[in-house]
Amino acid sequence: MEWLTAPFEVAFVQRALWAGILVSAICALAGTWVVLRGMAFLGDAMSHGLLPGVAVAALLGGNLLLGAVVSAAVMTAGVSALGRTPRLSQDTGIGLLFVGMLSLGVIIVSRSQSFAVDLTGFLFGDVLAVRESDLVLLGVALLLALVVSVLGHRAFLALAFDDRKAETLGLRPRLAHAVLLGLLALAIVASFHIVGTLLV
Repeated sequence: MEWLTAPFEVAFVQRALWAGILVSAICALAGTWVVLRGMAFLGDAMSHGLLPGVAVAALLGGNLLLGAVVSAAVMTAGVSALGRTPRLSQDTGIGLLFVGMLSLGVIIVSRSQSFAVDLTGFLFGDVLAVRESDLVLLGVALLLALVVSVLGHRAFLALAFDDRKAETLGLRPRLAHAVLLGLLALAIVASFHIVGTLLV
């Protein structure tokens, strides 16, 4: 059995293992509600919608995580705004934002000839390059996601079945929906540099 345990004696493999555990827990907390509400396409759209922010941050030599946060905030605000528009269904709004943000990111990336390596890391992540600071960040994100999930459990549950029932119970479905979008954005932003946007 030494061949099975020997790789985990190396520090970077241990960090990769812990990162994988933390990412799976964060994504499980957000993903459960996303699936129950039938919003799986939103998770895919939001993860790919991070590309413009990450691209701009990389080209300016800034923090990629900060760029991802800005893009996630734009996507969250856009989905919330379009969701209130009676002329567009939620899926249509998500699709428009998905295509628009992804196209903008591709245009920004195409302006640079030296972006290929960073784009690969963005798409597929790099779990073996996890640092201790990344583990701390993931731990904080998990704690925050857990607090939001516990405090919003009743509202999320009612929202998953009927918006009008949630309104009748005084659970403020619009606020709960916005918080759920924030939880999804938190999971994606915290995880994308570990496992990549194609997986998260």
